[in-house]
Formats: sequence, C-alpha cells, structure tokens
Amino acid sequence: MSDLQSYLAGFEVETGYLNWASFGPLSVAVREEARADDELSASGRPSGIDLVASHVDEARALVASMLGADADEVALAPSTTDAMFHALFGLSGTVLLSPNEYPTIPVAARRAAELRDVLSVRVLDRTITRVTPDAVRAALTDEVTAMAVSLVDYRTGYVADLPALREVVGDRLLIVDAVQGFGVVDTDWAAADVVAGHGYKWIRAGRGTGFARFSARARERITPVLAGVAGTAAELGDLEVGEPRDGAAAYAISRPDPQAAGRLSAALREVTDAGVPAIAALVAEKARRVMEIADSHGIPVLTDRDRHAGIVALTPEPERTGAIAAGLVNAGITATVRGGIVRISPHAGTSDDAFGLLDAALAASRVGPVVTPPSVPLPLEP
Repeated sequence: MSDLQSYLAGFEVETGYLNWASFGPLSVAVREEARADDELSASGRPSGIDLVASHVDEARALVASMLGADADEVALAPSTTDAMFHALFGLSGTVLLSPNEYPTIPVAARRAAELRDVLSVRVLDRTITRVTPDAVRAALTDEVTAMAVSLVDYRTGYVADLPALREVVGDRLLIVDAVQGFGVVDTDWAAADVVAGHGYKWIRAGRGTGFARFSARARERITPVLAGVAGTAAELGDLEVGEPRDGAAAYAISRPDPQAAGRLSAALREVTDAGVPAIAALVAEKARRVMEIADSHGIPVLTDRDRHAGIVALTPEPERTGAIAAGLVNAGITATVRGGIVRISPHAGTSDDAFGLLDAALAASRVGPVVTPPSVPLPLEP
C-alpha cells in the first residue's frame, strides 16, 4: 500500500460527510495515537509521561517542515484564534484586512486596536469579496504596516495568491490564517511572515491542535504582548516579568498540551508521507465534482472555478434553499447551510457514494419541498 493509499484508508466517516471545512473527524492514526497517549498519561510512570511530552517538539518540527521553516519559528497554540491574537496584539501601525473575513482576523484586530493605541485597522471595501493583489494594491497606504488574510475564504473556497500578495505588500508583514488550507493547499508558505493554523479541520487532528509560525522579520516587529510564563525566561519565584524567550516560543502563554501535540503529530506524519501536492490535487478534483453536480441541477456556483480548495459554495434561489437543506439531511449528507449559501466541502477521502447521495439530494430538491422530521435539525453552523 502506498503512502497516499494509507492516508486515504484513514477516512472512516459516514458516507455523506461533506463538511470538512467545519470539522474534520479524526483519522484512524490520530485515534490510535490518542488512545496510546491516554494510557501512557494514566500510568504515572515518568517514562510514559516524558514520551507523551516529546510530542510537542515533534509537532513543532513537522509543522515547520510543512511550512519550509525552522522549528524554532513555530509555537503550538490552542487554536488559530489564539495565534492570531498574539500576532495582532503585538503589532503596531495599521493592519489592512477584509471585513468579509471569518471573524478570527477582524475580531483580533479590533480588540488589539481598542486596547493598544499603537495599532489601527484599515478595511477593504465590503463589496470586494475576493482578496486579490489588485484589491490590496488599491487599498495600501504608507501607514499600512501589515496585511492579514485567510489563505482560503471560509465562505467560497477562494484561495489567496500568497506570492502575489507578498509582492504587492512589499516590506510590510503578511499575516495568514491557514486553517482552511493547511495540508490541502499546495502554496508557497515562505511568502507569509506569520502563519496561524489549526489541525481540527482538514488535518483531522481534533481540537486544541493550533500552531503559529513567526518568521525572523515578524519576531522583530511583533512584540510578545500576551506572553505568559512559558514565553519568558522567568525563574520560579521571580516577581519580575522575564525577558521573552528566543524564537516563536516568546509568543506562548502556557505550556502546550502534549496529548493535543500527539494528535497533531500523528496527523501531520500522514500528510507528510502522502504529500501535500497529491492531497491537494485530490481535494481539488472532488470539489470540481461537486461543481459538476450543481451545474447539472441548475444551481449557481459561487466558488471561483480557477482558484478553489475543498470548499464549494452554492447559491440556489431563496425559495429552493430550504428544500435543498432538508434534502441533504434526508439523504444523510452533512454540510453547512448559512446565509442563503449551501457550503459543500469534500476531502481527499470522500467516496464516490457520497457524490451519488449529493446528486440524488439535489435532484429531489427540484421536484418540490422535502419534509424533514422536526427531530432532525438542519446542519446550521454557528
């Protein structure tokens, strides 16, 4: 069995699961790692506790390898949001962003600007739905010191062109939310100064598996304002705040969860062995299949057909959206319906049977309204 085949064999999910952009059910290897670490952590033996603790350095090294960075540039975090708060609270000047981003970036930026008078926020026009190099170029001013953007737009699956954005922003920092693309999009991560991500979606590692990479330039310009004792060189009993630690460790609040690091390591070993280019190609192929099915049923596709990852956004007529949502549930399909958009997100391991269910559900929605039992909620994501 090849490494890619082994990776695909680890998808043990319900046939109709097409909601990877919301949550990634754990892979077989991750579940096995978690069970083993639970036993080691429960034994009380120092050797077992130390073995689990070693996952922290392993996870940092694997993240660094995938990003083409050094391990000392990577810090583990509970989530993407935690990492993004470290980046934006330590920033000064003006950060440029899109108001249409998932709230992780806008909320962190607004909170930082409200609490620290050294930062202000500049936003793109709300009518701009894709953060393109041209849109960014038109909005740049001399005051802008950083640009924050999602690699993959959570609503439409549009993939930002990081190298082109790097060229446009010049010497300014480029801060990237990678949660919807890490592991399934083949991109040049070196274009970014900060990469914040999480393993609970496409990586299939579960919650608590966040991380961040801070380049040397980012560490020069981003003050570790939120660093806790784990991010400083303070000694036990010190009443003074210690100096920041070297590398990305300066942005830590507390010690990482070694069991979460174990799950992240197990997932990243699978991804590394299979190869991101191969996984990315499969994810893009599955997304195209969703588009073809939608086309065959006359449902408009919002997603950019040339620049997309695993997310496919459908925009049916308002009167048909409810029938489609109910039909998906009745067909055993898990997806996200929000704001008039039906978001379908297949993964590399999504089976042919899943597309058959999707095709049948969309076909049924054309016949008439589908009645859903009151006890079965529509898959609305908060």
